[in-house]
Amino acid sequence: MTKKRTRIILFLTLIFIILLAIPSYFWTRSNIKELNAFYNSKLSPVIMIPGSSATENRFDTLVTKLNQHTRNKHSLLKVKVWNNGKITYKGKIRANDNEPIIVVGFENNKDGYSNIKKQARMFNQAFAALQARYKFNNFKGIGHSNGGLIYTDFLEQYFNEYSQVEIKRLMTIGTPYNFDETSISNKTEMLADFIANRESIPTNLTVYSVAGTETYDSDRLVPESSVSAGKYIYQKQVKHFTEITVTGEDAEHSDLPQNDEVVSLIERYMLDNQNQGMNRKGKNPQDNLQKQDKK
Repeated sequence: MTKKRTRIILFLTLIFIILLAIPSYFWTRSNIKELNAFYNSKLSPVIMIPGSSATENRFDTLVTKLNQHTRNKHSLLKVKVWNNGKITYKGKIRANDNEPIIVVGFENNKDGYSNIKKQARMFNQAFAALQARYKFNNFKGIGHSNGGLIYTDFLEQYFNEYSQVEIKRLMTIGTPYNFDETSISNKTEMLADFIANRESIPTNLTVYSVAGTETYDSDRLVPESSVSAGKYIYQKQVKHFTEITVTGEDAEHSDLPQNDEVVSLIERYMLDNQNQGMNRKGKNPQDNLQKQDKK
């Protein structure tokens, strides 16, 4: 009787172990499949963030202009993060498009430092959802106006959560790192916080800060000195930091995203298919900005 009971116990134990092993096996297979998809992903999106009061439609003209200059058209996916945490999508990423453009907008698109921090948190929600959905392991970032501030706060406060994802390049356009202050001696709370937390920014990053000067010292909204304050955050923290100034009639703050010179800068310095070779004059694009590069 004892031997029979022992055999029954052993049999039941074996069945229990098998039942535990089956879901573990399928979980492991699923996990390996996801890891392979992540590491083998060729997707390298350009993720854009608009400024205050702007929506996810802000870069439509920019995307149209970019697609006029390439045979491989960029897909456009628009993402909106609502105040209740809901995320909605419009458009889609075309099959075999390895460099789609994704624009992330917010229901709360108001100005002010407190809102910038909320928007950075909302962007983190969108970024996590996008990365989980599309499994990209690297991307490029573009932020216009306060969009550059949102990117900066995201890099300092949230990006370390994505240790396997690389941000290759960041371009901020007309970004008021010191809001409307014209003197670096008067640092805003936001700028002081950005400087204090700068060591969280990835050191292998290349950053381009583009300023517009329609009136020599301003793009009629953001002082050039405020845009230039970005160097106190990024310079000597990232691999390369480059300041670029765009002048002329189309250098007004709201015109900068569709300014032809800015479009050309994005083509040459931000897009992989343009960045791999020579520019239209047959020179390496980096040569044009060598003297402005500040490591």
